[in-house]
Amino acid sequence: GCDSGFGHLLALRLHRLGFTVFAGCLCPGGEGARRLQREAGAGRLRVLRLDVTRARDLRAVERCLLGHFSSLGFWGLVNNAGISTFGETGWLSMEKYEKFADVNLLGSIRTTLAFLPLLRKYKGRIVFMSSIIAYFALGNGIYSMTKAAIEKFCDALRLEMKKFGVRVCIIQPGNYARSTKIQPPVSAEEIWNELSEEEKAVYNKEYVQERANFFNSILSEGSTNGNEVVDAMVDALTSPAPKARYMVAKLKEKALVFICALFPTVVMDSVLSYALSK
Repeated sequence: GCDSGFGHLLALRLHRLGFTVFAGCLCPGGEGARRLQREAGAGRLRVLRLDVTRARDLRAVERCLLGHFSSLGFWGLVNNAGISTFGETGWLSMEKYEKFADVNLLGSIRTTLAFLPLLRKYKGRIVFMSSIIAYFALGNGIYSMTKAAIEKFCDALRLEMKKFGVRVCIIQPGNYARSTKIQPPVSAEEIWNELSEEEKAVYNKEYVQERANFFNSILSEGSTNGNEVVDAMVDALTSPAPKARYMVAKLKEKALVFICALFPTVVMDSVLSYALSK
């Protein structure tokens, strides 16, 4: 996931730190990949085509990496590829649910399984990009669902890998929509046009517009400093004693997570319902 966002920033940061970087990009001929190559120059950063939903791409990347290994070994795998969208549960098609699960959840699992033998051999690190949205949802339940599933996958993997000396870390950013561009502003008109006739009979355009405005206002509040998250990713890869979880979020975002984790569900439901009603 190095075309843009955290993955792009991390690839350049690791290159500057002296790592040999294999940057997996969905579009190796796209602007993001070309920018990586321009800024890094020739040498230790190599852009590879990687669609995490395609086993064929993973096999090609694995062959490429095996061809470059020497005594240095294989140190770290960062699962950063992801997509996001907005919409209440009934507004989204089954095909969209399948696509999100395939990219955000199964994509990370596929990549992990492909490189697990090498990571065990070299006692490396695996870093997963989650989100505080794994704890609650505000109009993007489909994204929240995949991040919550990643958290549980990592919890199991972290315990299983301890005996091999492999560290597993989770990064939990808050709202960095303006930094990563993972979620563009949503269009109420486009949402309405994609709704089924059954959903249009339940909702009206005004409601969809209100929800779109609410979600867009959240996106506009996102931090533009993606390097805060990259700092945590680098620590997860380089610290002698990395944390299991790195939460990089504003105080009010951490407060929401605290309420969700420690208070009865009815309390969190009340807080979120109040926010939505405003």
